[in-house]
Amino acid sequence: MSSSQGFRRPPTRRRLFVGAAAVAAGVAVGAWLLTSGAARHAHVSVAGRTEITARQLRAGRRGSTGGVSGHASVASVVLARENAAIDRLLARQPFISSGGSERREIALTFDDGPGPYTPQLLNQLARLHTPATFFEIGFMFRWFYPSAIRELRAGDAIGDHTETHPMMALLPSSAQQRQIVDQTQWVRRYGGPFPRLWRPPYGSYNATTLRILKRLRMLMVLWTVDTDDYLRPGVPAIVHRALAGARPGAIILMHDGGGNRAQTIAALAPIVHALRERGYRLVTIPQLILDDPPGRAQQLPKNLAGG
Repeated sequence: MSSSQGFRRPPTRRRLFVGAAAVAAGVAVGAWLLTSGAARHAHVSVAGRTEITARQLRAGRRGSTGGVSGHASVASVVLARENAAIDRLLARQPFISSGGSERREIALTFDDGPGPYTPQLLNQLARLHTPATFFEIGFMFRWFYPSAIRELRAGDAIGDHTETHPMMALLPSSAQQRQIVDQTQWVRRYGGPFPRLWRPPYGSYNATTLRILKRLRMLMVLWTVDTDDYLRPGVPAIVHRALAGARPGAIILMHDGGGNRAQTIAALAPIVHALRERGYRLVTIPQLILDDPPGRAQQLPKNLAGG
C-alpha cells in the first residue's frame, strides 16, 4: 500500500504483541539507557542562518533541574499560539496528514515509545539539533518515563498514542475513551501539557473515535510518509523512503518503541542532513500547524485500518 497516502498495514499477531515483548526485553537494559543523553542546543543553524524556534522557547519552561526558568512567560505564549492554531484547524477538519505547501518545513514523528531505544534516539536528535514529535503509549511510562521528561525539557512535542496500543475501531465507545484519556494522564503526571494531538495505532479509528476526539478538542495526526522502519528493512531503505516522500509540509512516520530501533537511529542523521541540504527546516507538529497549516480541507483516507 502507498505510504505517501498515509495508508498503513493492519497489525499481524506478531506486531500486536511487539510492545509487550519490548517491555519484557527492555526493562533490564532500560535503566542505564534512561539517564544517558546530552542537552539540546538553544540555537540551530539551517541554510546558513541561526534560528530560535518555538521548540526552544517551549523548552524554557523547564531548566535542567526541572525548575521554572525566565523564559516561562514566553513559552506560555508560544504554547497558547500553537493551541490556537490547532483550534483553527479543528474548526474545519478533524485530522491532519500534512501541513501546507508555503514553507519548506517537515515534521519527524516517532511512535510507540517511550522505550529502551528512546534515550539513544534523543541523543542523536540532540547531536543533530533536531526537534521531533513523539506519539507515546501510556503504559510504557511506567518503565521509561525519564525519556518523556527529557522530551519535554528539550521542547519536543508529545502526542497521545493510546494507553495500550489497541485497534481502536474494534473497541466500544467507553473503551476508546479510556484508551485516549488514560494516556493523557501520564503526560500530565510528568509535567507535560494536555496532549492536543492523537495518532491512531495501526491507523485504526472510526466515527466513534472522531466524536471522542472532538469532545476532547484533540486533532488526529496521520502521516504523509510511512518509512516502515518497524519492519527493520535496513538503514538505506528507511532513508530512501523518508526522502522519497519529502515535500513541504510532510509528516514522516518512524518509531522509537515497539522493538529494536537501531536501524531507525542509524538512519536519522542521513535523513536530517539530506533534508537540510534540500532547504527543509525540521519542526514539531504544533509548529508546523502554526507556521503553515493545510491551505484547504484534507480528505480522510478511506482504507486506513478500521477507518
